[in-house]
Amino acid sequence: MATEENPDRKETDRKEEAHHGGPERIAAPTAMRHAAGQLAQMLQCEPDSVSALKATDDGWSADVEVVEIERVPDTASVMASYRVHLDAQGQLLGYERTRRYGRGQIDR
Repeated sequence: MATEENPDRKETDRKEEAHHGGPERIAAPTAMRHAAGQLAQMLQCEPDSVSALKATDDGWSADVEVVEIERVPDTASVMASYRVHLDAQGQLLGYERTRRYGRGQIDR
C-alpha cells in the first residue's frame, strides 16, 4: 500500500526524521498549546499567555505566564513565569518557575 507524503514537509525535516529514526517534531503552534495545557494541569490554574517558545535539541522550551494569586484590582494580581520543557512530540518533561512579579510590573 502506497503512502502519501505531506507536500508541506521540508526536505530537511524528512532528512532529520530519517537521521534520528523517529517521528518528526510537532509544529510550533501545537507546542505552545501543549506547554500551556500541560502546565495548567500540573498547577491547577489557567495560563495567561506563552511569552516565549524555542526549539531545542530534544524538543521545545516555552515560557508560560500564569496568574498565581488573583487580586482586585487586576493589576495587583501576582503573576509567575514558568519555563516548560517538552519532548519533540509535545510531552511534558519538566517545568520550573523562573520569576514572580506583579501583573502591572513592566520589565526594564
